[in-house]
Formats: sequence, structure tokens, C-alpha cells
Amino acid sequence: MPFTVTDVAATEILDSRGNPTVAVTVTLGDGSQARAGVPSGASTGSREAVELRDGDRSRFGGKGVLTAVGNVNGEIADAVRGRAFGDPAELDGALIDLDGTPTKSRLGANAIIGVSMAAVRALATASGRPLWQVLSGLDTAPRLPVPHFNVVNGGVHAPNALDFQEFMIAPLGAPNLTEAVRAGAEVYATLRGLLAGQGHATGLGDEGGFAPMIDRPEDVLRVLVEAIDAAGYRPGPEGVAIALDPAASEFFDGGKYRVAGETLSSDDMIDRYETLVTDFPVWSLEDGLAEGDWEGWVRLCDRLGDRLQIVGDDLLVTNPAIIAEAVERGAGNSALIKLNQIGTVTETLAAMAVCRGAGWTQMISHRSGETEDSFIADLAVGSGCGQIKSGAPARGERVAKYNRLIEIEAAEDLPYGLAK
Repeated sequence: MPFTVTDVAATEILDSRGNPTVAVTVTLGDGSQARAGVPSGASTGSREAVELRDGDRSRFGGKGVLTAVGNVNGEIADAVRGRAFGDPAELDGALIDLDGTPTKSRLGANAIIGVSMAAVRALATASGRPLWQVLSGLDTAPRLPVPHFNVVNGGVHAPNALDFQEFMIAPLGAPNLTEAVRAGAEVYATLRGLLAGQGHATGLGDEGGFAPMIDRPEDVLRVLVEAIDAAGYRPGPEGVAIALDPAASEFFDGGKYRVAGETLSSDDMIDRYETLVTDFPVWSLEDGLAEGDWEGWVRLCDRLGDRLQIVGDDLLVTNPAIIAEAVERGAGNSALIKLNQIGTVTETLAAMAVCRGAGWTQMISHRSGETEDSFIADLAVGSGCGQIKSGAPARGERVAKYNRLIEIEAAEDLPYGLAK
């Protein structure tokens, strides 16, 4: 659907961690207008598109984004204002060419993705269609995704001694999206009571999960299984399963992994994961090894790929070329998908297409620094990938995504569950 951009404007707003981020408003020729809030990650891959920060220590400790905002209001606006585009991909291509760097470091990926997201949303408004329909490609069927709720936070997302970053619950056995959200909320509430009863504080990490002073992942998994059972659900794929995101790059140093006071090799970590999968109902493992440990990833997939979804995040950074390399090497069988890791909606969809072509699964993801923007909920539905993670069933910026999915389910007769 062709469109003309008549105006682009950005402002500096706050994300869910209280740090600055970019919000972009795009106006089209017919008067349609839409806004997008750009997320920001704390646990990041080294090959992600570059989030431009001001570096002025007198403002927000150097984390201001006035430079990125100025790039939207200046150079980007000058380049696209009054210009006709055949489709969003043409606009995204123009933004990529305008920046001229492989990592969007000149104008900032946070500037570019804001324009890209807002333009697609404005186009949906102009066409009178919901956003998920505009994001649905010819080779994909829309589907309501299984939500993965991050209910215990560690790593860089929480001030505790837990090295593994995310412990998620996934209601794989729920009959529909609404019941899946209910299951997540009920297990979350039960978990709060169990942790409090064990003498743990129930403060929250960056993504809304609890941040107890526990250091061994096995101890967290035990209490998660207890909470699932106590909430009235069956632990496992027929009910509520568990997904892990250790974010291993964050505890990899000097060629070794350091977990709960132990120093482990890649093979030691794989052995530990095999034990965890045997002892607990874990169905998905994200970033189990560091982003540079390619050979370890291959061995991990060889050992556990027939039992687990092995998801690359820091390893792949939503980059179609890197995903293709991982497919060729056999380093994983699934990719985490984050819009701001690659920097445009078009490239995000291209990354997902590479996964589909290889038979890999995909999981749409939020970032630890979020806004109330629910774009990724529509992306998960339109792409038909069948999986999303947006943090705990708590905090407004997290539940905005789950509530949007509930809204879509109420309005549309769409299938729910993992992609077939």
C-alpha cells in the first residue's frame, strides 16, 4: 500500500527503568498519525544495532537520547518528509541508506526503529486494519502466541546473587490466550506467597519478576514447580512448562562460565542443562552459552536439540545473516526476535523468514527497558510465530502487551498456541 510521509517528530521520554528513550510520531498524507515508543535492553549482544546515547554525564548519567531525537527531527525528517513510498520496506530501505553504517550507529538504531514502527502503525490506521494484519505476510498465517512470563529475575535484571537472568512460565496446555494469561497471573500470585513464606523479599526486577536472594538455579526451579502445582496447574507441556534464559554471556569470563560460585566449561554447562531438563519441566533454553562460544552452541544443540527449544538471542541479535550462519552451523533451533536489535521492521520480518525457511521456531521479545507500546503483541500475532515474552504478568509496560493480545483474541477468531 503506497503512502506519503508528511511529518516525522521525536521526543525524549522515559522507559520502565527510568532511563531516556525515543518516542516517534509519523504523520501520513491522508492525516493518519501514529506514535511508537522505542524499547531499550540492558543485556545486549555485541553485534546489535547501535542504540545512540548522548554521553553527556550531566544529563541522565550520559544516557540521554537528545542526539537520536535530533536525528529524527532533523536529517531523517528532511529526507522522508513529503516523500512517497511504495510500502514500509521502501521506507526502511531509505532509512538504512541514509544512515550508511552496518550497525545504524550514525543516526542511531533507536531513532530508525522508532520511525519504522510508527510508520507501519500509521499505515494500519490509514488502511482501517489492525496492526497485526499489516504485519502479516503472504507466507504466514496469524496466530495468538503462547505467553512466556518472566516470574523470577536475576542477572543484570535484578539486585540479587542469581546468575541466570530469567525464569519463565509458559502455559503450553492452555486452551486459549485468555486462559494462558490467567494461568500466568495465578502462578505468579502463588509464587509470591511461597517466596514470602520462605522468608524471601518479593521485590521486583526490571521485568516484573521476583528477585529473591537465591543463587542456585535449581532452587528457583523447585519453587517454580511448587507454585505451578499449588496454583492448580500441571507442571509440564500439558499444563505450565518452564523456559530459561540464563543470558550466559553475562557470566562468561576468561573462557569459563561462573554460576553460583562454580567455574564451568562449555561442556560442564551443557551437562548441567541436561540435568536441569531431566529433573524439571523445562521446554525452552535461551542463551544457554555465550555469544562467542559457537562450538559450544553446536554441541549443546547436538546434545539437547531433540528435547529442547534452543533459542539464540545475544548470539543472533535478530540479524538475518547471522541467523543464516547459525542455521548452517547447527547452532540452535530457534531465534529470539527483538525489533530494536536489528533496527527496522522490515529486517525483523526478514530474520523471521530465514528462521521459517530453516524450520526454526521464533519467539517475539520485549526488552528490559520498555514503554507502554504494545507493537510486539501485534507482531507476534501477525507473524504467526506462536510465542512471545514480555516479562511478568505485572507492571503496566509488561501487561500492556498481554492485554493487547487479549483484546485481539476478543475481536478475532484466530488459532492459539505454538506454531505448527
